[in-house]
Amino acid sequence: MSKYSQSFLLARIAVGISLFGHGLVRIPILSSFSGWMIGQFEKSILPHELVTAFSYVLPFAELLIGLFILVGLFSRQSLIAGALLMIILVFGSTTIQQWDAIPSQLIHVSMITVLLAFVDQENTFALDKLLNHRKV
Repeated sequence: MSKYSQSFLLARIAVGISLFGHGLVRIPILSSFSGWMIGQFEKSILPHELVTAFSYVLPFAELLIGLFILVGLFSRQSLIAGALLMIILVFGSTTIQQWDAIPSQLIHVSMITVLLAFVDQENTFALDKLLNHRKV
């Protein structure tokens, strides 16, 4: 494993753990998390129904995307999904003027896009590689 592959692995694990952890702690308190989120968006331009649905989907999306990134499964697709999720969160934060949340979200997007740029060359320690080797 090259030093670049090691760096890629560590960054991929960090991003995966962050997303996975966000979902993991929110799922057991899903109703209260949803209520909190709906309350945050009461005065936003977003429709109440959209916010409600998103508040119930978000923890599961974070958990699954984070898990896939963490173990390197469907790596390219998972990274794209993670970036899109973060972009949605950035948009949501702007609609309620929650400027303090945006730097963290942008850091996630930045790390994910760097990982995406190198996923084909440096994602050597991943379930994707293991599964692809079995097919050959």
